[in-house]
Amino acid sequence: MPSSLVNLVYLRVSQINGCAYCIDMHSRDLIKEGFAIEKLVLVQAWREAGGLFDARERAALAWAETVTRVADTAVPDDEFMAASAVFSEKELADLTIAVGLMNAYNRLAIGFRNTPLAVRNVDAARCGEQE
Repeated sequence: MPSSLVNLVYLRVSQINGCAYCIDMHSRDLIKEGFAIEKLVLVQAWREAGGLFDARERAALAWAETVTRVADTAVPDDEFMAASAVFSEKELADLTIAVGLMNAYNRLAIGFRNTPLAVRNVDAARCGEQE
């Protein structure tokens, strides 16, 4: 599975969970991989983005959302079938593990108050201005 697809899923899961540290990190990773800014800013509203996201990206984003919100969704059969139509059994297993890991990492980053790089950069610049 391409790292850009995994990073896209990581970003979406982090958006759902409100993890600023991970949103910052995975946005930066996607930009480094050449992910278009136009797509990056629409990840949160991907369903409304028309054809901007390809079929695999849409399927991965939908799967990430339903698995992340499992307490609310119970991962309906139709969503499983839709993901299974796009991804092989191994790919879907890998994708599900990635979603689960990112949910755990979000809880760690939020729980331990990890500071996003963007905030650290701004704080460092402010310290430089005060000298």
